[in-house]
Amino acid sequence: MPFHDREDAACRLAAALSRYRGARPLVLGIPRGGVAIGRIVAAALEGELDVVLVRKLRAPDNSEFAIGSVDENGRVLLDEVAARWSGTGHAYVQLEAARQLRLIGERRLAWRGGRARIPLAGRTVIVIDDGLTNGSIMAAALRLVRAAAPARLVCAVPVAAHESLQQVRRLADEVVCLAAPWPCGALGLYYEDVDQVEDADVAVALAAGRAEPGRSAARRLDPGQYRARQG
Repeated sequence: MPFHDREDAACRLAAALSRYRGARPLVLGIPRGGVAIGRIVAAALEGELDVVLVRKLRAPDNSEFAIGSVDENGRVLLDEVAARWSGTGHAYVQLEAARQLRLIGERRLAWRGGRARIPLAGRTVIVIDDGLTNGSIMAAALRLVRAAAPARLVCAVPVAAHESLQQVRRLADEVVCLAAPWPCGALGLYYEDVDQVEDADVAVALAAGRAEPGRSAARRLDPGQYRARQG
């Protein structure tokens, strides 16, 4: 199931989540692509939009290879197998975690400004990314959100690797995934057009999502109408 672009994926994901419309869900996007998709989903479900701040821990000699993740509270989730395979030691993990925490602080200021995080307790929270080829970032995000005591925690992605889905299923009350190809290659294989999402795009989406909940997308989407168009 290839997607034309993130908007196409977001519309399909919103249709799959349509039962939450009217329940004031809080949609949390994982930057940056997850915020681009979350903006449209939040609007379709008449919910609010915020960001969940997590960063991957990079292998020493390969910045694209994740050995774990760290969240905005400083909690480190290490993939022991990946860390051993890459020859990563404890000292490097501490250094990399500190480096990524600094970046999280910078992103928090750039994206949220002086605004506090929207409270999660007692809410239906939907955590969204544009795909899961490695589940460590989503796992860290779900753990962070779960600690804040939401009433219901949903993980939603357009596409994911089978092993990543297994990793996150035990952390969420529900997992919604539109496509789980086997084997799962790079994320770009499942989007015909994947534009770069810039920091400014994230900041604008978050500001709009807070100022006018449920209307943060450029246009309102009725998931039922989208299903009718696709049927």
